[in-house]
Amino acid sequence: MSKEIKILGGIAIVVIAAAIIGASFYRNSTPVATKPANATPAKSWKENEAFIRDDSPTLGPKDAKVTIVEFLDPECESCAKFHPIVKKALKDYEGKVRLVVRYMPLHPNSLSAATFLEAAGEQGKYWEAQDLLFAKQPEWGTRHGVGHGAPQPDVNALFKKYAGELGLNIEQMNAVYSANKYRAKVERDQKDGQSLGVRQTPTIFVNGVKLARLDDTSLRYLINAGLK
Repeated sequence: MSKEIKILGGIAIVVIAAAIIGASFYRNSTPVATKPANATPAKSWKENEAFIRDDSPTLGPKDAKVTIVEFLDPECESCAKFHPIVKKALKDYEGKVRLVVRYMPLHPNSLSAATFLEAAGEQGKYWEAQDLLFAKQPEWGTRHGVGHGAPQPDVNALFKKYAGELGLNIEQMNAVYSANKYRAKVERDQKDGQSLGVRQTPTIFVNGVKLARLDDTSLRYLINAGLK
């Protein structure tokens, strides 16, 4: 009798251990999403202008069931790497998802790059300019070489070159830079992001829910949840 009790006890221990391991694996393999600590309830996130402003660049139908709000820095390497994932999702869910871009300047050339995008947007080439800046980022982005005095790119000259590649009116773009036209917009976006707990780029919200893990699976998990 005592022997049987010991055997049953051993089996129970094995089952409990397996359950704990299984639960741990499930938690680690399931896409994670969190909400910023001070975000509004999901049902009213659209009413919080910290997510979307009237002049925010958008791609996709305004009445889309799912809205991706991305706080990005054009000079951020992680933003450049995640850019194709976002664009592929927009293509695969065409007509069902909208992208909204907000700026979170964290690098030396961030303001200049955001101004380039907005100036290109005035001429109907915002998204083409965004694709180009991310693709050319190693060429114009700040270089952190070993030691002091690492040669830095001539951003103004490069941006003029890119404007020519996009077929933009250079004089019109120069006027935008001379007036420092978009500084206030970029600074406002930064404050909006900070109010939502944004501290790094890219930070992405899907229907007001923060994407906790930057990968394609987690992004599509939230998109599919929003489409249900």
